[in-house]
Formats: sequence, C-alpha cells, structure tokens
Amino acid sequence: MIAAEYSAGARLFNAGHWWEAHEAWETPWMGAVGQERVFLQALILLAAALHKRWAHGSLTHRNFYKALKYLETLPAHYGGVDLERLRGEVWAALATPDLYPQVLVADQDSKPAP
Repeated sequence: MIAAEYSAGARLFNAGHWWEAHEAWETPWMGAVGQERVFLQALILLAAALHKRWAHGSLTHRNFYKALKYLETLPAHYGGVDLERLRGEVWAALATPDLYPQVLVADQDSKPAP
C-alpha cells in the first residue's frame, strides 16, 4: 500500500474526525487483500473506538481490542505507520479527554536510512 491510498483518512483521523476517517478508509478496505486489508480494518476499528468514546460517551473498548488483534498480525511499521506508537496513543486517547492520536503516514518519497 502506498501512503496516498489512505492519507485522506489519516488527515481526518489526525483532526479528530474519527467517523469521517472510518468512512474514508472503507472504500480502499473493500478492494484490499491480505495485510493491506488487515491494516485498513484495524484503522477503521480504531477510528470507530475513538468516535464512540467522544461522540457517544461509550467507555467500552471492544473496537479497540478488535483492532489490536488485527495489528498484532502485522509488522511493527506497516504502511508507513509505527503501529506500536499508534496503539499506545489510541489507548491513552481513550482515557484522556481531548487527546488526539496521530496516524503518521510516511512520505512516499522518503527512503529508509541505510
């Protein structure tokens, strides 16, 4: 997957528009396969967990735990995202008012350090 395929959802997620991010990732998710599909499913579930937390006051973290199961099957840095950092940020955000986790998308033109 390249960053451009999910950057619109990442921008919405980073701005705290979690339901809109959820919706932006649904179309690429429907056409994805394998690890790409797992990754997008996890992002959708994380966005849903955060949306329920702040929009509906729900303290149940079922979507977050489901997302963790998906993320655990992926490499630590999948799709240009540090998944371990993202998990930690989302967990903290579920417990802290006004804390917005960030999906940091790697620049498509950046090259890994030697």
